[in-house]
Amino acid sequence: LDYPPDRLEIQVLDDSTDETAHLARAAVQRWQAKGVRIVHLHRRQRTGFKAGALAEGLRRAQGEFLALFDADFIPPPDFLRRTIPHFQNPRLAFVQTRWGHVNRDYSFFTRLQALAIDAHFLIEQFARSRRGFWFNFNGTAGVWRREAIEDAGGWQADTLTEDLDLSYRAFLRGWQAHYADEVVVPAELPVSFMAYRRQQHRWARGSLECALKLMAPVWKAPLSLRGKLAATLHLTGYGVHLLLFALVLLYPAVLLLGRQYASFVSLFGVAALFNATAFAPTLFFVAAQYRLGRGWWRQLPLILFTSVMGVGMMLNTARAALQILRRHRAPFERTPKFGIFSRRQDWTRRRYQLRLDPLLAFEGFFAAVNAGTTALALRLDNPVIAVYAGLFCAGLTFTAGFTLAQALRVHRRRARSPQAALADGPTR
Repeated sequence: LDYPPDRLEIQVLDDSTDETAHLARAAVQRWQAKGVRIVHLHRRQRTGFKAGALAEGLRRAQGEFLALFDADFIPPPDFLRRTIPHFQNPRLAFVQTRWGHVNRDYSFFTRLQALAIDAHFLIEQFARSRRGFWFNFNGTAGVWRREAIEDAGGWQADTLTEDLDLSYRAFLRGWQAHYADEVVVPAELPVSFMAYRRQQHRWARGSLECALKLMAPVWKAPLSLRGKLAATLHLTGYGVHLLLFALVLLYPAVLLLGRQYASFVSLFGVAALFNATAFAPTLFFVAAQYRLGRGWWRQLPLILFTSVMGVGMMLNTARAALQILRRHRAPFERTPKFGIFSRRQDWTRRRYQLRLDPLLAFEGFFAAVNAGTTALALRLDNPVIAVYAGLFCAGLTFTAGFTLAQALRVHRRRARSPQAALADGPTR
């Protein structure tokens, strides 16, 4: 990082329980020997998970501003020189920068993820910030003002998305934020679909937890009606998956009831007027690729498949919502990363592989249900339901099938090389 050494302190926040701690400590000692102000903060108890680690780091830090990076993020040397000047605004709580991707073209799957993340930052975060709507710090690749963190109540561990939680509490206290679209920090996209499932489940559950925690304060805040509605839609965004799953359950009943009550189908047909909103995700991704200058027309097949993959995550999100309703306390489960930067690298022999998710069986079952619904809708001349049920079938088939295919690939390769799991070293 290109910044005056006497004004820079680096902390490595480490909650690991394996030899990662020894590797991190050795790396820190090498940099200390070069005169860098860097410390290794290793907690043996993961109290509060990531929020707890950040709170411990804040307690020990000396600086006025705190830049945060997850372990797989690679900030450019001029990161601080391009973000710190924004804090000339005394009411600015945080600056969020844009995520880049070190392994965008590793696989078809990583390209899909990159499209979705690009859209989130280039369209959603950009628009919210520029229009004055509340938006969230993304947990990494950003800078916080210490005073704002402390004024908002500090890092709290009662949700799985401590970043979204703190962002909204800071806004409720009257602080402001800035999204720096021009600063890009590349990171590693998950290459394992099981890792992606875990990541999305954590984000979905944390967002819904924040909605329950913060919705009432948001509506009591001195904020315009438009701002309150925007914040509500932001906090409950993952709820769309619950609505999609409700349609999965309702469509067969609608078709069967329609055979006896024609007026019922006509009434349901009124809802078809809202089908134009189905194009919103596609336009969302297209606009992001247009801003990137990547030739959105060449990306269109990937864009359409990104929407299919998103639909297929509905049960993953529904489970998160069910756990919240059951008041099931969930730990912060990290997303495994393998140091994958090149297509020549093979992640299937690396450690931190995850077990198959039992949810696959339910995804397969509901994929079959939707296949049956599609066939029934076509037979009853209901093309609208046929299209949606077919989309749901495709999404659930993809999420279950791709996860299973990757698991079989890992099993076969490890069977040919049983010692591979113990042979991992640094990958950079």
